[in-house]
Amino acid sequence: MTSEPRTGALHRLPALTLLMMLGPIIAGIAGTLGPAFGLMATVGGDGLSLAPFRALSDWPGFLPAARLSVTTGLAATLISLALTMLIVAGWQGTRPFRLIERVLSPLLSVPHAAAAFGIAFLIAPSGWIARALSPWATGWQRPPDLLIVQDPWGLAMVGGLVAKEVPFLMLMTLAALGQGRTGQARTVAASLGYQRMTGWIKAVFPGIYAQIRLPVYVVLAYSMSVVDVAIILGPNTPPTLAVQIVRWMADPDLSFRLQAAAAALVQFGLVAGALIVWRGGEHLAAWLGARWVWRGGRSLAGGAERPLRLASLLCAVLSALAILLGLAGLGVWSVAGFWGFPDLWPDQLTLRSWTRFATALYGPVTETALIAGTATLIALVLTIGCLEAEYRHGLRPGRQSLWLIYLPLLIPQVAFLPGLQILLLQTGAGSGRVAVIFAHLVFVLPYVFLSLSAPFRAWDVRIGTVAKALGAGPDRVLWSVRLPMLLAPVLTAAAVGFSVSVGQYLPTLLIGGGRVQTLTTEALALASGGDRRAVGVLGLLQTGAALLPFLLAVFLPRIIWRNRRGVLNG
Repeated sequence: MTSEPRTGALHRLPALTLLMMLGPIIAGIAGTLGPAFGLMATVGGDGLSLAPFRALSDWPGFLPAARLSVTTGLAATLISLALTMLIVAGWQGTRPFRLIERVLSPLLSVPHAAAAFGIAFLIAPSGWIARALSPWATGWQRPPDLLIVQDPWGLAMVGGLVAKEVPFLMLMTLAALGQGRTGQARTVAASLGYQRMTGWIKAVFPGIYAQIRLPVYVVLAYSMSVVDVAIILGPNTPPTLAVQIVRWMADPDLSFRLQAAAAALVQFGLVAGALIVWRGGEHLAAWLGARWVWRGGRSLAGGAERPLRLASLLCAVLSALAILLGLAGLGVWSVAGFWGFPDLWPDQLTLRSWTRFATALYGPVTETALIAGTATLIALVLTIGCLEAEYRHGLRPGRQSLWLIYLPLLIPQVAFLPGLQILLLQTGAGSGRVAVIFAHLVFVLPYVFLSLSAPFRAWDVRIGTVAKALGAGPDRVLWSVRLPMLLAPVLTAAAVGFSVSVGQYLPTLLIGGGRVQTLTTEALALASGGDRRAVGVLGLLQTGAALLPFLLAVFLPRIIWRNRRGVLNG
């Protein structure tokens, strides 16, 4: 294809997109560096100082909080990756695997906070699991005094993260499987006598991991610095370092923002260090794996193949059930009347909670839809513009471009959002809905781009050539041919972006200055109140707000193109 001259505004869109995506991160880190080293005029900090770091190290919970952030993040990532690979290795191409593929989208659309609330309602001492086992199996007539949720080791938090990250890594793995000759590799391995899992791990896994390395890094960075899941399921005394940073940022005493900035840099260093350690672990695993391959064993030692297959399927089922039953628990609590322990079901069902919060939640629902819709629309325009510029001008993005797209997902939010908030306040830019929208855009844009880029690039350009031969210009080809044919992928990318925005807690809280109320911020505000009925209502609304765009993405193309099946298949 002959590239067009780089004229007009289209060829400038890639640079604008990078500016919109990376500009706030650079500004935020710059805004964090100053206060971290004592430079903050509003609290009398007019000279470089290490006092914020000394204050941070003097905090008794510093080392436990840092250790908790590292251990929970590494554990959640390692378990999620291992489960994903075992599930795919053991069941790819089977009927159970096709069922797993079907439930991926619903599981992915559930916001982290809603999933965490649901899991908390399941595993709490007064949750559904304890009720189902009481009193016939446990003898409990009242909730036991057990610290299950918010345990000091962060086990509940790790479990909640694994339940959400396994579907994400599964989706990334499925995309990678479609780009290589994995079927041929499995067939060759089987013909050489390798059992299913052994052959997959030896012949397919190295190539697949090379393609999903960046998503794995995203899971590690997110798990180490997540705030909403840590507030709901993580320990409180001390919390993870990310949660403590948010507490210091919300403290009325502005001097704590110096300490928060120092902690933000430490959090950034912890994530960077963990990524380096993980990279070193990759080299070690590659070396050990090569030795294992050269030994030539056709099956796992000790006849572990069948037990591992069954265990991986069981873990997949439990992971899905944890989220689905958790959502069911949110639904029941939202309509529950009196519900005493150990009753498995409420004495009565009522809509009292929904009517009680209907008026108060109108604002957060509207704000959520407005912010998510605007951020997603901007992300779609920038993404389509970048991909169209790439097509028209014959651009070929390299590996570095992919790293730039993933960069906002690899840098912890708490590493730059506090600094961005401080910078906005110091420059008088203020906070509010517009600032929140552009803060959301930093995280929405990468997901929209990653969702739409593959189908956009895979579109058959010969169709465009035919349209041009019939007299259509480049713009008309885009708007009248390409985008209508790509309606389903565009709507899917929009649904992904919308759901990402719905689940954003920290950008809304910090950049909004506490004045922008969305479903996620309201749900987290109620987390410490103990009102399960209110949390149930908000959790369901949050899930519905994230799920509705996916339903539209599935059904709208079928309705619009119901008489043109070729468009849907194209």
